Amino acid sequence: MRDVAIVAFAQTAHRRRTDELSEVDLLMPVLHEVLGATGLKANEVGFTCSGSADYLAGRAFSFTMALDGVGAHPPISESHVEMDGAWALYEAWVKIMTGEADTALVYSYGKSSPGEVRDVLTRQLDPYYLAPLWPDSVALAALQAQALIDAGDTDEAALASIAVRSRTDATTNPYAQLTGDVPAGDHLVHPLRTGDCPPIGDGAAAVILAAGDTARALCARPAWIRGIDHRIEAHSLGVRDLTDSPSTRLAAQHAGAFERPVDTAELHAPFTSQEVVLRKALGLGDGTRINPSGGALAANPIMAAGLIRLGEAAARIHRGESDRALAHATSGPCLQQNLVAVLEGESAHA
Repeated sequence: MRDVAIVAFAQTAHRRRTDELSEVDLLMPVLHEVLGATGLKANEVGFTCSGSADYLAGRAFSFTMALDGVGAHPPISESHVEMDGAWALYEAWVKIMTGEADTALVYSYGKSSPGEVRDVLTRQLDPYYLAPLWPDSVALAALQAQALIDAGDTDEAALASIAVRSRTDATTNPYAQLTGDVPAGDHLVHPLRTGDCPPIGDGAAAVILAAGDTARALCARPAWIRGIDHRIEAHSLGVRDLTDSPSTRLAAQHAGAFERPVDTAELHAPFTSQEVVLRKALGLGDGTRINPSGGALAANPIMAAGLIRLGEAAARIHRGESDRALAHATSGPCLQQNLVAVLEGESAHA
């Protein structure tokens, strides 16, 4: 087993529209920033892995064009996942753990503004029974929220308080898209109001991973990945209990999240109701700071928001604001796929 850490993190300022920028234009500043933080050049990185979605970009193999931001020459060891960048980080972590690389560059990006996200995301659904009904992502999240209310786990006022807390915390995050007093608004799909839902926007993020002494040489206080795991729920929503997330709980268990309390949790909860589910599944109490960055309610660039949760948790460790943090990423409707990582600072590692 090797010690692997996140040693650098960078992200864009997330915006509602970036019509003037291509994916490469969006990525270039982030890649330069994260490499500059470590002093590495792209051809000095042992492995590069990206996360994005062709159905979001609207063209096949769109990630190959984004590679122009990394550099086409000299040749690099490269891979791609058709998922949020958090899963690209998992692949890079495995690559380092096997000894095939000592460093890795992971990046992801998403431009949601060109299309109708609620319609695009229906392409994730079961193509035989669910997708032909065209239930959009907000309607499915509303079903989950109503199930939570019916079970007595929350109510509309409690959901509104999650939104207020998240966007208040986001006022200290210079990259957030929505901050401060964002009104609850009208019901978008009952019981979810506009304020319970994430903003639509464009953005990108990147991290660098390194092993052992290389990590210590590149970062004053590396964020060591003590455990990481991902699991998936049943594909059919009809056979799931939408008020719980067994896959999140199982991933957290295998990542070691329940061994000791965490002081920070960056949860990828695009809807307020999903934070309720995740807090219950992870057993998070009042002693854990939830989404100090504002979370996905403040900025939700699809395919990058999960990687940003890992990066934000790591950045707090880098700054000495956290010793043991949990990061969570999700993909698919109603928390279908879930990844959990536990990060620790050097003092906790010693």
